[in-house]
Amino acid sequence: MMTRRKSTVLLGALALGWGALAVAGCGGGEKGAGDNAPPSAAAPAAGDNAPSAAPAAPAGAAGPTGTATVAGAVNYDGAVPNLKPVSMSADPTCASKHSGPVPSDVLELGPNKELGNVFVYVKEGLPADATWTAPSTPATIDQNGCLYHPHVIGLMVGQPLKFLNSDGLLHNVHALPQVNQEFNIAMPAERKEAEHTFDQAEGVFHVKCDVHPWMTAYVGVLKHPFFSVSGADGKFSIANLPAGTYTIEAWHEKLGTQTQQVTVADGGTANVSFTFKRPS
Repeated sequence: MMTRRKSTVLLGALALGWGALAVAGCGGGEKGAGDNAPPSAAAPAAGDNAPSAAPAAPAGAAGPTGTATVAGAVNYDGAVPNLKPVSMSADPTCASKHSGPVPSDVLELGPNKELGNVFVYVKEGLPADATWTAPSTPATIDQNGCLYHPHVIGLMVGQPLKFLNSDGLLHNVHALPQVNQEFNIAMPAERKEAEHTFDQAEGVFHVKCDVHPWMTAYVGVLKHPFFSVSGADGKFSIANLPAGTYTIEAWHEKLGTQTQQVTVADGGTANVSFTFKRPS
């Protein structure tokens, strides 16, 4: 199941080897949709952002399913880098939505170095010709507090991805997939939501806002429903799998990917743990 991210515990100066937070830009219309317009941000202030529970992994599969589960936890091993808080000084209205420093979402760690915002999914082992029906219920990313929530999300091919504008400010949603078509949706203050549907599976890709360069999210599009995102406690769970042997991949935006192979029986649970280390 997918869980939402909670606040990180990391503040301070950006550590060497970590690279700047993704920079971005807003202000165009969706490709081929004639949606065009990025002026300056305007604004009713909203309350401080408070991350909420992440949406569940998509349900409604029509292809092979079962009663097996792959579950586990993701942890971080190594010195914790000092990451600068998110600077919203370029837009005082965004800054006013927060009562204090906004932690970087590049590395979401729990008190015992549990690692959140890791996309975990079945990479291999499912029948190659199998098909699953995408849910009609949209996966949702909210623009709230001038941040994207959740920071990492997965959905199925053909499932709508809804973008909300809870801020009541000018934003834009600039998605940068490599397989699906790139798009850029302008979301002025009065536009409260927009939707987009992907017609091809692909790995995790970047979504940004050109108006507020610190706003960044990551989206994975799969043809099957067997994926999850680790929560702030590092835990994840992928349910309703057919019995079998699978390659499970864990993806993190800065720490790369890891894979493990597991075998699980009907009604059983295979436990998998991933430990990511800081790049040298």
